[in-house]
Amino acid sequence: MSDDKKIKPLITEEKNLGGLAFLPLLVFLGLYVGAGLIFTAMGMAEPFKQVPRETALMGGVLVGLLMGKRSFSVKTDSFSAACGDPGVMLMVLIFILAGAFAGVAKEMGGVTSTVNLGLTYIPSRFILPGIFLISSFVATAMGTSMGTIAAIGPIAVGLSEITGLNMAICISAVVGGGMFGDNLSVISDTTIAATRGAGCAMKDKFRMNLLIALPAALLAMVVYTFVGGAGAQLEGPFPFELIKVVPYLAVLILAIAGVDVLVVLFGGTVLAGLVGGLTGSMTFITFAKSVASGIGGMLSIVIVTILMRGLTGLVRDMGGTHWLTTLFNSNVKSRKGAQYSILGITGILDACMANNTIAILIAAPLTKPIAKKFGVAPQRLASLLDIMSCVVQGFLPHGGQIMLAVTLTSLSPLTIMGHSYYLVLLLLATVVTIQFELLKTKEEKEGVEFYPELDENGEQIPPGCPIPTAAAE
Repeated sequence: MSDDKKIKPLITEEKNLGGLAFLPLLVFLGLYVGAGLIFTAMGMAEPFKQVPRETALMGGVLVGLLMGKRSFSVKTDSFSAACGDPGVMLMVLIFILAGAFAGVAKEMGGVTSTVNLGLTYIPSRFILPGIFLISSFVATAMGTSMGTIAAIGPIAVGLSEITGLNMAICISAVVGGGMFGDNLSVISDTTIAATRGAGCAMKDKFRMNLLIALPAALLAMVVYTFVGGAGAQLEGPFPFELIKVVPYLAVLILAIAGVDVLVVLFGGTVLAGLVGGLTGSMTFITFAKSVASGIGGMLSIVIVTILMRGLTGLVRDMGGTHWLTTLFNSNVKSRKGAQYSILGITGILDACMANNTIAILIAAPLTKPIAKKFGVAPQRLASLLDIMSCVVQGFLPHGGQIMLAVTLTSLSPLTIMGHSYYLVLLLLATVVTIQFELLKTKEEKEGVEFYPELDENGEQIPPGCPIPTAAAE
């Protein structure tokens, strides 16, 4: 019992260090991104692998553990508690199962058959928008961009290798489609975090989000139709075994049925192994080895994900998030400014946390007071939180989506991010709706007061105190 009492204070915040709290993250980004840019300018092959992200991240972690006045043991306990965040552990499980599925599907010939099936029936001019559309559909059904990239990414890479299409554009189409679907999916963790944090109904957030994101997605498909080119004019036939495509179809069907992503990926792995056995392309030994190989390919991203969450936990404990919120909200004078402040806080938190769900969970209570002050409806707040975290996540070299895309392609993260057309268009669409006061809800037009659970100063009304009924929805 005495040990438990000692542990509790270890997760309390450090004395507020202001902007200095972000120093560990700046060290990490300086080592990883800075070195990558320098080696790119020098023309060195694989510039972002010269100072591996794990090494750079350890540098940031060391700085974070040495900062502040708390004892080293207290800081390591706080760091470890953040590393064990349930959201991070769920992501790690997705990485592991996604690696297993990808490894088995490739070993038994599923990727090749699926690629050839696409080449047989999809005109080369429309391969890229087709990849974006399929990824969007899968992510909407599955509720995760990570699972979508893991499932569709190898197919996009295979199509690129055969057709000669730009691989960076192919994988960016997968990432963009995955982000679009994840942003809209009612079973996505980001959607759930945003709607719960803002206090709005899922359908209201979906409607608001769709009106902003759909035009951006349609324009992105037009862009992908032209920027990728038609690729090489290949002569058929492209042989495929339909049975080897079944695992991918099963993943899609299970996702549409609303089955949990972990069950989907586990079931897909087992089914891919059974298909491999039935077709004679895989034995139990090769199945076991391909599972291990696929999981091994995800080891780096698992390590980075865990360490990054621990590092951001230290930044939070040193008062970094409090300083950031104060900085953004102090000069807000208008409803437009309030919405831009919400975008800014969410974006910077996501850049620091490298996890959009965690960024939303932290940003929601920090931005709700300013949303109340300037009459920003809950569904708009939820949409802004989800959209901005989605946009920023797609431009983080240390974010899960880009790291997974880099793992699948061995390309530079900057090369992939340079073709994130959908995310740029999504941000543009969001800015347009803010700047021109578009999509205002009936309640916003009528000046209804939102967030009755907050007092006039934006503070949470204590339990037991009466909540004004006039502001209730």
